[in-house]
Amino acid sequence: MEKMNNAIRQTLALLVDNEPGVLSQIARLFSRKGYNIEAFAAGPTENQGVTRLTIDVIADEPHTELLCNQLRKLYPVHSVKRLNTVNSIYRELMLIKVSTEGAEKRNDVMQIANIFRAQIIDVSLETLTLVVTGDAEKLEAIVNILKEFKILEIARTGVVAIERGKATINDESKERGEFNYGKNVL
Repeated sequence: MEKMNNAIRQTLALLVDNEPGVLSQIARLFSRKGYNIEAFAAGPTENQGVTRLTIDVIADEPHTELLCNQLRKLYPVHSVKRLNTVNSIYRELMLIKVSTEGAEKRNDVMQIANIFRAQIIDVSLETLTLVVTGDAEKLEAIVNILKEFKILEIARTGVVAIERGKATINDESKERGEFNYGKNVL
């Protein structure tokens, strides 16, 4: 693959059939094209049998458009949309476990959690576990501050994103060809 100029983090939102093999099919496409998936989140949608994927990839504009076109060609993909930071809302969830041996450390971490609007979800004599939601910058900021207290473990979901206002990911223009769309169609 040729060297990319102006490569930036791109966020793609996809609606796909919720069935075995779909995720591996999408991952193989990224791998074949020489791209690493930087962040990945998947979950059910308002439509039973359809999953929404949010994928972050580092790519330039032409390569991102090529990836989107290739994804649209996959049968289990209903729609693909490239989200931009101006018209979209991005959030990530992080669980972070911090060593807090002693009342003073525990109080300091609780104050930091309060500043970042994090919730304390588990308390022991030696640790506090927080849940933090927000954009990547907010999560990185709290991680940098909590490094002073010895971070024991971090679990992050990856980014989920949705467009602002009336715009949606739904793409009614994809043709499904001669294949039956839906499981109960004869």
